[in-house]
Amino acid sequence: MNLIDIIKNKHMKQQLPAFNVGDTVKVHVKIKEGERERIQVFEGVVIAKKHSKIEETFTVRKVSNGVGVERVFPVHSPVVADVEVVRKGKVKRGKLYYLRGKVGKAAKVKELI
Repeated sequence: MNLIDIIKNKHMKQQLPAFNVGDTVKVHVKIKEGERERIQVFEGVVIAKKHSKIEETFTVRKVSNGVGVERVFPVHSPVVADVEVVRKGKVKRGKLYYLRGKVGKAAKVKELI
C-alpha cells in the first residue's frame, strides 16, 4: 500500500447505516457556536451520492418555508455525527436533480415497501 492509502484508511469514519439515493434521512450535524458545541438535525431526501472511499459525499435536499435547501455532506467528516434513515425511497435514477423543479406533492419520492 502506498502512503496515501494508509492515511485514507486511518481517517475513515465508523460505518454509517446503508442508505441510497431517494431515501429520507436525518443527518445529525455538529455545530460549534463559540465555545459550545451542539447537534443540529437536517432532515431531507438524498438526491445524490458521489465519489467513493474517503472522498464520498452525499447531497440532502429539504424544503424549508417554501425555499429549497440543499447541503452536501462528506461521509467521513467529523462534523457528521450520525445518519438516521427515516424511510426508504423507490427511485429509478442515480441522481434526483429533477426534484429541484418540482413543488408540493410532485416533489415526493414513493416509499419502498
